[in-house]
Amino acid sequence: MAMKITEDCIACGACLPECPTESISEGDTIYVINPNTCVECVGHYDSPQCASVCPVECIVKAE
Repeated sequence: MAMKITEDCIACGACLPECPTESISEGDTIYVINPNTCVECVGHYDSPQCASVCPVECIVKAE
């Protein structure tokens, strides 16, 4: 499974340095998460770090 960033993203960039697999990048208008490399921080942290630092809570589990 992977995380995804919803359209509510304000493009603040807080999540970018938190990703241990460098799966987050700047998209056209919002940040995006590469689902092929996102591991939800398993093996690195107890919970997804991107979601924990997001000020607008726009990072959710991908369906």
